[in-house]
Amino acid sequence: MTGYFIQAFIYLFAAVIAVPIAKRLGLGSVLGYLIAGVIIGPVIGLVGSETATIQHFAEFGVVMMLFLVGLELEPRMLWDMRHRLIGLGGLQVGLSTAGVMAICLALGLDWGLALTIGLVFSLSSTAIVLQTFNEKGLTKTEGARSAFSVLLFQDIAVIPMLALIPLLAIPELVEQAQNAVQAASAQHEELSLVANISGIYYALVIIVAITGVIVGGHYLSRPLFKFVASSKVNEIFTATSLMLVIGIAAIMNLVGLSPALGAFLAGVVLATSEFRHQLEATIEPFKGLLLGLFFMTVGAGIDFTVLFSETTTIFAITLGLMLVKASVLLILTLIFKIKGSDRWLLALSLAQAGEFGFVLLGFTVNNHVLPVDLAQTLSLSVALSMFLTPALFIFYERVILPRYMGKTNQQENDDIEEHGDVIVAGIGRFGQIVNRLLVANGVKTVVLDHDVNMIQGVRSFNMKSYFGDATQPSLLETAGIANASLFIVAIDDKARAVDLVRYIKHHYPQVKVLARAYDRGHGYSLRHAGADHVVSETYHSALILGSHALINLGYSEQQAKDVKLTFKEVEKHSKDTLYQTWLNNSEDDKFNTAYRDLYLQLEDSLADVMKKDKSATSVSTETTESNDSGIHNEPNKA
Repeated sequence: MTGYFIQAFIYLFAAVIAVPIAKRLGLGSVLGYLIAGVIIGPVIGLVGSETATIQHFAEFGVVMMLFLVGLELEPRMLWDMRHRLIGLGGLQVGLSTAGVMAICLALGLDWGLALTIGLVFSLSSTAIVLQTFNEKGLTKTEGARSAFSVLLFQDIAVIPMLALIPLLAIPELVEQAQNAVQAASAQHEELSLVANISGIYYALVIIVAITGVIVGGHYLSRPLFKFVASSKVNEIFTATSLMLVIGIAAIMNLVGLSPALGAFLAGVVLATSEFRHQLEATIEPFKGLLLGLFFMTVGAGIDFTVLFSETTTIFAITLGLMLVKASVLLILTLIFKIKGSDRWLLALSLAQAGEFGFVLLGFTVNNHVLPVDLAQTLSLSVALSMFLTPALFIFYERVILPRYMGKTNQQENDDIEEHGDVIVAGIGRFGQIVNRLLVANGVKTVVLDHDVNMIQGVRSFNMKSYFGDATQPSLLETAGIANASLFIVAIDDKARAVDLVRYIKHHYPQVKVLARAYDRGHGYSLRHAGADHVVSETYHSALILGSHALINLGYSEQQAKDVKLTFKEVEKHSKDTLYQTWLNNSEDDKFNTAYRDLYLQLEDSLADVMKKDKSATSVSTETTESNDSGIHNEPNKA
């Protein structure tokens, strides 16, 4: 028993140290787990013989991952993404598989081996790519959106791959495995419902099993989860969620199908369930830990003797793989008209092999499709390509992106057909409300935004808008800035917003500029740049929510209204004082000790004013109640 505790501690300790360091270095959590496994396995030798056994257990994390992937696949979302999902994603998987397979055939490999290797290498790392997009702020770019479509198709494509790969089994490997199974049959006997049946009966069993998962998931899971949720015991809901996934995996195993297939189907069935989000929140921690453990066992299982003895071969396979995939993606960017830096972002971000490559390689070995030594070599190439991915992102940021900065938008700006009294820069959630209010009152506006998807979205609601970067002087002139009365700045980029305000007030001082501020410091910068009026994007909504909070705590509506008005008055009087203090400090030290001390002093004054206002309101309320026979709600004294 002590040995299990020690092994568990080693794995957890390695993950706790390696993953945060890898995240800080921009390598991502998956590479952190791989590095941790390499260190505790081949490098130090703290783990070893038990790695294969643990890996079989950890593979259940893949089952959970596909269950969660299925939960995300709502029919409406899939329909909206159908062109990029099926077209771009399907062609990427198909052409990458064909390219790798062609090279393998040219090297003299059997077609079954070539196809299997092509399928394994056609997948990319969802975990690394999406996490890097988030960390580097690239999620909203056209290249990242296209990459997401490809990754989603790859996740779905794993399902038919898991069904196809067993059909490619090599007879010699099957015979060896059967001999080994017969030798160990006295010790281990795998349960199966299809061990002694074949043909049409086997097909019927599979159909019944899949139908049972779909029908049961749709009609039986909802009453079950409602019954469990009514108990209001969180751990029972967790147990039910795990029971569902484990049960489906067991059914699939009993009929000789992939447990991941069953979990995926169940996830799709439950994608529209009212319990979907709770299921995601429940399963996600288990999936993350088990997948992390799986990647650590992959790293711990790397044979450094193979790496050192076949260094040239492994590096050649890795570079060839990345070159083929990047070339395929660049060709597809021409077909799907993905231009500028986005085409390079798509090609470089998906050039590696992915975590599902490890899963498929293990699956191929278990199903006697690939020899163990070849699978080991390919695993090293998959891991090496993932290790190289952060370098590709750095190359994109420092070499590719600077060459395209400012060029793409200038070439693709829309032709502005008409002018208006008001120009609105930015048509996100803030700019849309402002524009709707103006248009509803008969004000003619010109709306500009540099996000193509945002423009297309608002146009679908008959909101006229133009694609273009509002910080470009030529576009402002085309939009009629010289004859406009107002310019509203509602773009997300804080620095660009300040530069835009400064440019307009310098070149077109007659135009009044109203700007949306992200926070207090941004508001000061906008005001200093010349904005005529600045509004914090969350200020008024936060005040409204705060007043509702007071009402729910027992304040009357009038008391909450008075408190809100008092708060606004105090803020209004202190605003200029704070701004002048901020203005007198250097650009590099806007929030120094003097500003902080003044802010804290004003906060104390605000609390004193609120106490006085509350006392006056209470006295007024009591006087009113004593002279009125009506019934009034008393505020809580707590």
